[in-house]
Amino acid sequence: MVKLETMSSDAQTKHEGAGQDRPGEHGTGDRTVQGKSAPERTGRLSADDWAQAALDLIAEQGVAAVAVEPLARRLGVTKGSFYWHFPSRDALLVAALERWEKVEQETVFGQLEPISDPRERLRALFTLVAHEFKSHVIYSELLKALDHPAVQPVIGRVSERRLEYLTASFRQAGLSRTDAQHRARLLYAAYVGFLQLNLQLHQARMQHDEFEAYVEHMMATLIPSA
Repeated sequence: MVKLETMSSDAQTKHEGAGQDRPGEHGTGDRTVQGKSAPERTGRLSADDWAQAALDLIAEQGVAAVAVEPLARRLGVTKGSFYWHFPSRDALLVAALERWEKVEQETVFGQLEPISDPRERLRALFTLVAHEFKSHVIYSELLKALDHPAVQPVIGRVSERRLEYLTASFRQAGLSRTDAQHRARLLYAAYVGFLQLNLQLHQARMQHDEFEAYVEHMMATLIPSA
């Protein structure tokens, strides 16, 4: 299950300043401003550097914005660096999506794996998802590009994996198979719907306290009691 960032007003402020990186976040906000070139780099970029830069651009401008020249300017290198790692723009996009899928899976599932109690694991999942932002922005942009042949299979795998994880967690928390499946679909639909309300329909943002109360309400409503 990917991180469900419910968009509080604080979080939205960070999104609207998409070029500004948060501490510890791999971003590109200090490298380029509105298409201006970044300072020339001296070290060789890896394929992962290019893939991460593509993800940063997807978060800011969408899948269609991913192109070699603006990314090269963003990273402060020539196009030759790109072609050292990738034969085409589509190959870069595939690598970026694979990176997003792998990193977000490892980040979320890896942190939850040590928690043995299923209800505590679900609470930890809600909390973890609620306070991550960038991954949700990327996911929302990918939903807008489902007609792209590289995007659809990734979204399909990610969604299926999240629903399976939620269903298994609700089963472990005591629900029947059918009820667990229904609860998982309900939660995932709430996640996708919340993203659409905030990122696509631009609903008024929740204040921090209101958002935290919303998360608590979701946990109380959807996590089975002992």
